[in-house]
Amino acid sequence: MTTTAPGAAGPGAARPPAPDGAPAGAVPPGSSPWQLARRELRRRPAVRVSLCVVLLFVLMAATAPWLGALGGWSPDEFDKSAIDPYLGGQPLGSFGGISSDHWLGVEPVSGRDLFARVVHGAQVSLLIAFAATAIVVVAGTAAGIAAGYFGGRTDAVLSRLMDLTMSFPSLIFMIAMLSVAKDVNRIVLMTVVIGVFGWPGVARVVRGQALSLKHREYVDAARVGGSSSWRILTRDILPGVSGPVIAYTTLLIPGMISTEAALSYLGVGVRPPTPSWGQMIAESVAFYETDPMYFVIPSLFLFLAVLAFTLLGDALRDILDPRGGRT
Repeated sequence: MTTTAPGAAGPGAARPPAPDGAPAGAVPPGSSPWQLARRELRRRPAVRVSLCVVLLFVLMAATAPWLGALGGWSPDEFDKSAIDPYLGGQPLGSFGGISSDHWLGVEPVSGRDLFARVVHGAQVSLLIAFAATAIVVVAGTAAGIAAGYFGGRTDAVLSRLMDLTMSFPSLIFMIAMLSVAKDVNRIVLMTVVIGVFGWPGVARVVRGQALSLKHREYVDAARVGGSSSWRILTRDILPGVSGPVIAYTTLLIPGMISTEAALSYLGVGVRPPTPSWGQMIAESVAFYETDPMYFVIPSLFLFLAVLAFTLLGDALRDILDPRGGRT
């Protein structure tokens, strides 16, 4: 008869639980944010699909000139042979003129290729969204770390500035600012205006994290050891807030895409002939009964981009900042 040594687990014995009650297979303590993200990507099929869609849109925006050339048309090139002049310029053929020459059909009246305009619209929308997000994250992280770490008068001034910016009617100001600006680069102006009003949200999140981190033992040890404030902020505080910042950044991008589309839809954003998804949707409203594909195609691309970034951002928030997503 086989005996089991005291304390040893037999073949049918239950395995001891993971430390702190964590389930078996949990991420080991001390894993970096990127290790956590990679593990979650392998575990969630929806996150993998969202990431693939996001990468596809980024690739499409980066290669828009080559993709447009691959389709054989520039975004501003008219094709009068693809529309019927006797039916008010309606596209010839089914589904908005989709054919081997025009992969997503053509615009009514003008005959411009929708595929070329959609991929160039992706370039404009994602360029504005990424650039505005970069402004928001850099400004918000700097202000939040400074307010949380230094405290006192610095915290008071920056906190009041955050409150003032968040209470300002930003949408009305954006519309007014973009309406009166004439001979300026619309993409640069939209990027700056959108970015200026978005930083307080990031700053509040980072400020709360910095307040909790500045009293940690390793920060006190660095301070006692004679490290400068700049070294402490960059070597100790900033890595500690990187997880929530990464999660918040990914959630900011779909909001920026929607804001750019909304402003262009209202006619104060990107102006023709530069293509934009919001601008295309605004122009398609007049044709949604006679040519519904003209409305459906840019709306579908906008919906997929916002949905993919939102799902990816939600997953990263759950991984990197789990307490931030609790209510």
